[in-house]
Amino acid sequence: MPGRDKLPVEETLEDSPQTRSLLGVFEEDAAAVSSYTSQLYNAMQRIYNAQNELSTATHLTSKLLKEYKQQRFPLGGDDEVMTSTLQQFAQVIDELSSCHAVLSTQLADAMMIPITQFKEKHLKEMLTLNEVFAIASHDHDLAINKYSRLSKRRENEKIKMEVTEDLYASRKKQHQTMMHYFTALNMLQYKKTIALLEPLLGYMQAQINFFKMGSEHMTQQLEEFLTNIGTSVQGVRREMETEQDLMDQTIQDLEVASDSLYLPDPDTKLFNVNRNLTRKTGYMNTRNKTRLVSSTWERHYYFTQGGNLMRQARGDVAGGLVTDLDNCTVMAVDCDDRRYCFQITAFDGKKSVIVQAESKKECEEWISTINNISRRIYLSENPEELAARVNQTALEAVTPSPSFQQRHDSSIKPAVHNRARPPPTNSPSSVASGSPALSAISLDSIVAPDTPIQFDIISPVSEDLSNLAKTSGSRRTNPFGESGEPKTQESEESILHQLFIVRFLGSMEVKTEESSDIIYETMRQILAARAIHNIFRMTESHLLITCESLKLIDPQTQVTRLRFPLRNVVLCATHKENRRLYGFVLHTGGNRTEGRSLSVCYVFESNNEGEKICDSVGLAKQIALQSQMDRQTTDKRKELDREKQRQLKELDKQKQIEKDLEEQSRLIAASSRPNQASGEGQFVALGNNSQSEDSDTADDGKTKKKESEA
Repeated sequence: MPGRDKLPVEETLEDSPQTRSLLGVFEEDAAAVSSYTSQLYNAMQRIYNAQNELSTATHLTSKLLKEYKQQRFPLGGDDEVMTSTLQQFAQVIDELSSCHAVLSTQLADAMMIPITQFKEKHLKEMLTLNEVFAIASHDHDLAINKYSRLSKRRENEKIKMEVTEDLYASRKKQHQTMMHYFTALNMLQYKKTIALLEPLLGYMQAQINFFKMGSEHMTQQLEEFLTNIGTSVQGVRREMETEQDLMDQTIQDLEVASDSLYLPDPDTKLFNVNRNLTRKTGYMNTRNKTRLVSSTWERHYYFTQGGNLMRQARGDVAGGLVTDLDNCTVMAVDCDDRRYCFQITAFDGKKSVIVQAESKKECEEWISTINNISRRIYLSENPEELAARVNQTALEAVTPSPSFQQRHDSSIKPAVHNRARPPPTNSPSSVASGSPALSAISLDSIVAPDTPIQFDIISPVSEDLSNLAKTSGSRRTNPFGESGEPKTQESEESILHQLFIVRFLGSMEVKTEESSDIIYETMRQILAARAIHNIFRMTESHLLITCESLKLIDPQTQVTRLRFPLRNVVLCATHKENRRLYGFVLHTGGNRTEGRSLSVCYVFESNNEGEKICDSVGLAKQIALQSQMDRQTTDKRKELDREKQRQLKELDKQKQIEKDLEEQSRLIAASSRPNQASGEGQFVALGNNSQSEDSDTADDGKTKKKESEA
């Protein structure tokens, strides 16, 4: 026989919605078994009561056996061995349908008693256990609700003791009832097989004993088949007994081990709080505000799934998202009407939820788990080991952790911390560093010693307010590399406009800009410093990439926070393990006082893959280079056009001079013809001709001089 489905008795104390859903499947299977058994019982009852209708009743039994493969059992419906066995039984019963009626006593002893016991005893026992379990579960819900409503202000020790004892008793009763109920449902899978096969085996044996004359129908092959079925039934019975003993032993062990877990509020001195968890499940009460003052509490099953907090009500098929735990903040809060409450606030501060744990131990473990998830430790290979190292490093850190208010104000004023150098064994380098090339590179050759890390963006408004008292002649050095010179109006007709949602992690000055290992090392140091100093808040911006610059824009006010000229971006890379992390190196000219250039590495986190941003930056540089080459070609073409126009103007001017000379010569020749008769006139005319020739000679000299100058 193949393996059988079983209910997990070990998870009865947790009573999760998944366990309840699996229990519903087993209960549905029990109902299907009960329905099918009733039909089979009625068929066999007809065989027993009416010998005259033996042939008809046998035919109905054979029909029901053939329909077994069409039955849709939630559990074990695809048992091919059982299906083929019942099909063979159906064929044999069809052959025996024409024989005489079976003696009533043989049928009663061999066929009716086993199926009657299964129907009247085992199935009714399942119904009784179902009712007892429903009552115990209801009592436990009432007790846990009464315990949850204990007031912290009007707390009475006597009432508290009574409520605690009531909850202890109800929880123990529910646990014990649930374990026995699960065991009975598991045993039903074996009893179902026995109840189906054993009556059929008894029926066939009665037929063999009664029909001596029908020995010609009882072949050797059929006898071997019946022998094998009998052996199989005995094997199933032995397997059921073994499983029953194992379940009884498991129940005893769980009762002993779970005795301390029945206490709703165990002492944290006796039971240590595990602060290195990255996954946790359990029931908690959720606070829902109905009006401005009043609030209600609902009990839900909470569980973490990656970086999300999920919850599921009893009876739901799947859980729903409560909030995103990445970069969130969690803290214990003081509620007037409840104990062990804590508040979870999303990274943007717009959404918060208040929940109540069952005990102080559960409250502290939930807070530690959410803190570990907020640091994204769950993304590493060994999250619990890394969480232990990070928590130990945070406890041993010299710099005290900033308060929640300081972290909240980090978006207004810069929070600059000196770079800490934790030991290699304790630093959380596995979170951000996976480059083997860094082992061969000296740290001081990449990052200057005692280089400050900038964790926040300084907005232009805060800079203007801080420099209001300074004189107009003084110049300040922008830590982000801006020169302070007046910005030119960027072209709105840029070919490339790509927008990404990013969160600023930090920036620091680097010594070199030759390899992408600089960006990997900067990412490692910034993430390590954030983990040590408990800095979880990040400034979200919109990164606009154009062909001229990179802009960080405030998503609410649409004000440009920072502008990086594209020509100054010399290096851009993404993290090798976490593709959402990327950074770039900005090369600036420095300030006037130091007189040296600066290289600053900026690290961001994006919602998409960082490779898309790096590809966009590369595309922008290619477009900018092509645009510059096109502008140079256009300028050269314009210069050639201007030179050609100037030459054409000079040529037109020379033609005009030649035309004027020809006109003057024609006028002189026309004026000399009427004065040829008189000598005086001839003398005068010759004088005029000489003067004209002199003037023409002078004009030709001037024209040649101008041409030589041109």
